[in-house]
Amino acid sequence: MDLYEVKLSFPAERLPDVEGTVRRIVLEAPAIRRLPQGASVAITAGSRGIAHLPDMLRAIVAALRSFSLEPFVVPAMGSHGGATAEGQTQVLRHLGITEQSVGAPIRSSMDVTLLGRTPGPLPLPVYMDSEACSADGIIVVNRIKAHTAFRGRIESGLSKMIAIGLGKITGASFIHGAGVQNMAEHIEAISLYALQHAPIALGVAILEDGSDDTADVVGVQPEAWHAKEAELLLRSKAMMPRLPADDLDLLIVEQMGKTFSGSGMDPNIIGRWRIAGMPEPAAPNVRRLAVLDLADSSGGNAQGVGLADFTTKALTSKIDTAATYTSTITSTFLQRAMLPMAFDTEQETIEAALRSLGPERSAAALKLIQIPNTLHLERMLVSASVLEEMERRGVVCKVTGHTRLSFDGTGRLTSRITV
Repeated sequence: MDLYEVKLSFPAERLPDVEGTVRRIVLEAPAIRRLPQGASVAITAGSRGIAHLPDMLRAIVAALRSFSLEPFVVPAMGSHGGATAEGQTQVLRHLGITEQSVGAPIRSSMDVTLLGRTPGPLPLPVYMDSEACSADGIIVVNRIKAHTAFRGRIESGLSKMIAIGLGKITGASFIHGAGVQNMAEHIEAISLYALQHAPIALGVAILEDGSDDTADVVGVQPEAWHAKEAELLLRSKAMMPRLPADDLDLLIVEQMGKTFSGSGMDPNIIGRWRIAGMPEPAAPNVRRLAVLDLADSSGGNAQGVGLADFTTKALTSKIDTAATYTSTITSTFLQRAMLPMAFDTEQETIEAALRSLGPERSAAALKLIQIPNTLHLERMLVSASVLEEMERRGVVCKVTGHTRLSFDGTGRLTSRITV
């Protein structure tokens, strides 16, 4: 089968000086400037692969030290890393975040402090990482983007980092257990209470462009937190990449993992929620999805593998069931951890997916896209029928190569995208 390598043209707004921008945000933050010399400042670090994140954290640390403050990093990732202190430190290590790379200690603990309960007829408990609570100031760092399970004024970003990330498994379990239909409201209410009762001094909001590079970094002050985050979410969604076709016979994903999405594969990209009682998105409509590998940086956490129909035994052999089950049970989205059909080789996996489409699908008419993962969509392989559809729809792209769907003698896919 002929495949065409295309480079898509996404909105590009790359920030020229990421570290300088971050440093300036910290140096100009009123709440940071009010801290006395020697005060301790906790800096959050999550489980996602964010462009330039170690550099940003290092810039924050340097700026704080220029005020004679004492910074440290806290893993803020809910139940990820197997819900253990060492596991969460290991997740950061996979992301290039170590005490050496950022220049500050990492204090990892699963202990939480109950800050209190939100006001109103249904009080919500507000939990926070005890190390962060003990600091004189907290800087919340996260990327702003669409969430993989719900829609709201505020989705994935600073407030979620407070409510779920810093809430560790205790806070994450409560919020997820209350139902996906309540998540947006609960995250906003819990983060508001935390802003009022914890020493949160600054938010560092990261926006990425369609090529997953840093488009902007914005300082968010506590008094304007939710309004600013809602505004930034709209900007983020406007830059979010998408597949260039709404109707596909087969989507091949070379790698999945927590590095790329909290769900292993971003449901916003693949058009699959797999949440009980929640209707699937209208587009894109992906008839078959095959995922070939689990990124080593995920530490065996294969949450989201259930979004696929077909996979390889190489992927399933990498699964750490404890880490996967902990994250999945906490999320309550059990279907996302159910194993798809697994085959000995990538060739068998893809051929099985193609056979399952039925004999009426000719190679010439087959709509196929192959992507490296759901985070990096700038370059992909597409079939001739998809390329024709892209041309009809006016999708801006450049054809950079031509190959065939091919495998080596061991059944490994050789027609791959290199990120």
